[in-house]
Amino acid sequence: MNITINDRTLEVAEGSTILAAARQAGIDIPTLCNLEHREAIGACRVCLVEVEKAKTLQAACSTPATEGMVVHTHSAKARAARRQVVELLLSEHDGDCPTCDRGDDCELRALARKMGVSTVPLQGAKAKAHVDSSTPALTRDNGKCVKCRRCVTVCGDVQGVGALFPQGRGFQTVIGPAFTRDLDSVACVQCGQCAAICPVGAIVEKTSIPEVWKALEDPTKHVVVQTAPAIRAALGECFGYEPGTRVTGKMAAALRRLGFDAVFDTNFTADLTIMEEGTELLTRLKRALVDKESVALPMFTSCSPGWINFAEFYYPQFLPNLSTCKSPQQMFGAIAKTYYAQKIGKKPSEMVVVSVMPCTAKKFEAGRPEMNASGVADVDHVLTTRELAKMIQEAGIDFRSLPDEAMDAPLGLSSGAADIFANTGGVMEAALRTAYEIVTGRALPVDNLHVVAVAGLEGVKEAALTIAGTKPEWAFLEGVELKVAVAHGLGNARRLLEHIKAKGPTYHFVEVMTCPGGCIGGGGQPRFTDDAVRLKRIAAIYGEDEGKALLKSHENPDVQTLYQEFLGKPLGEKSHHLLHTHYHPKTRIGAEPEPTEPKPVV
Repeated sequence: MNITINDRTLEVAEGSTILAAARQAGIDIPTLCNLEHREAIGACRVCLVEVEKAKTLQAACSTPATEGMVVHTHSAKARAARRQVVELLLSEHDGDCPTCDRGDDCELRALARKMGVSTVPLQGAKAKAHVDSSTPALTRDNGKCVKCRRCVTVCGDVQGVGALFPQGRGFQTVIGPAFTRDLDSVACVQCGQCAAICPVGAIVEKTSIPEVWKALEDPTKHVVVQTAPAIRAALGECFGYEPGTRVTGKMAAALRRLGFDAVFDTNFTADLTIMEEGTELLTRLKRALVDKESVALPMFTSCSPGWINFAEFYYPQFLPNLSTCKSPQQMFGAIAKTYYAQKIGKKPSEMVVVSVMPCTAKKFEAGRPEMNASGVADVDHVLTTRELAKMIQEAGIDFRSLPDEAMDAPLGLSSGAADIFANTGGVMEAALRTAYEIVTGRALPVDNLHVVAVAGLEGVKEAALTIAGTKPEWAFLEGVELKVAVAHGLGNARRLLEHIKAKGPTYHFVEVMTCPGGCIGGGGQPRFTDDAVRLKRIAAIYGEDEGKALLKSHENPDVQTLYQEFLGKPLGEKSHHLLHTHYHPKTRIGAEPEPTEPKPVV
């Protein structure tokens, strides 16, 4: 179709909206409620434009472009209307801008600045403020909510959880759990996608910064930090770097200057996870194919805590299918407070383990009662990527001028396979690299290192690999077509689980990541994350992988030493105690586990 925008004639695809057509032409129309790949709802009215022959101004996000349409995006009438919409939003918004968590990161504030709104001329009633701090990971402040419904869209349409709803009408509308309850009363998975998508400070992560500063200032504590794979491809964005810029070395230097006694890498226990999880998968296959036992298959990955919560709430019948492996974060805490503590002559109670994670659900996971293998909590405090950036800024550290420094030994060395845990499909690829080589003695037969079929942003991905030329002890796998699947975003996970329920166990191994794109799109990552940003971060992580001397988890010499000196063997007695756990059905955050054990999918 041909349309005219600001006196420029454009050819656009049929079905395009005015907003899409304008963006195609490089014309910026402000928006607040619009989300990529989601049906426009036109709730905020910030994107109003003037269309010739139309009776009223039109919302660009939800108005289809038509042949011959003439649009003025920045006419005096459109600019005045948008400005008034923002003034109305500001009049209701209990912003507390000087001390708000969002500060200069607030999209409403940025819109006001862009439109020249320097005062709030419209004074009236404010929304009734209610601060909900009922969950371990998230804090909600209804007074700051601008009712854009982004959180409703991402929670319901993207994640398939539906913990948040608009209730009431007009000024009385409240966005929150049913009956305006707190989040701990519903099945919220704590993924934090609502906090990542909120344009203001209405939903944010519950901060752990004061507790971490207190630990760092306590001379009786030995404080160590671990950094998740996804952080190194995103932290730089908080300091002006382009998305996808790798800042691994500067990150390690910054953490050292913050005062941590040791700077370690969650990648080390990502490699450890592959050793345990790969062995578990091969053990389940042996029991099914050789011993003819009823075994819970497919086996699902268990490193994403939002996914664990989702399974406990909505699909308890699949809980026996979850790998019993703890996540790399929790494995690290258990190893740090036992193996590492013994090496440096410390008691577990004298250790403080801090995690830097892209994920708000990791805050919930660290507090689970199952996570205390050393006799105390495996992990004491969890910071998001955004929180770490704030700590670096609080400390007056010039991040961009820092030198590149290495992680500390012995929990700092990792393979490239551990890096790609950050990406959707990465855990699957890392597991296949190791499992295939254990079984055949040869490298995984793929071109250019990566398993392309499980990479990328398609919601559900499948792959099949025929095992050939096995070692004698693995002869029962000769000729087996190993079928795997990958899902990212819990809405896609729901689709996959429903398919498995309907068709039976058509796969052997399934990876599920809570957040779109995997951990690189986590709820604690720098805002705003869209597919363009996700793809840049994914490319950075693959670059980190490809630049490593070690490419497979079982090649990590420090992991090998850990088994020789301490754990014994994968799935051994000590590793079972420290590195594995089980989960149980539940109905809401903080609820006691349901008494009945689910029947496994076999």
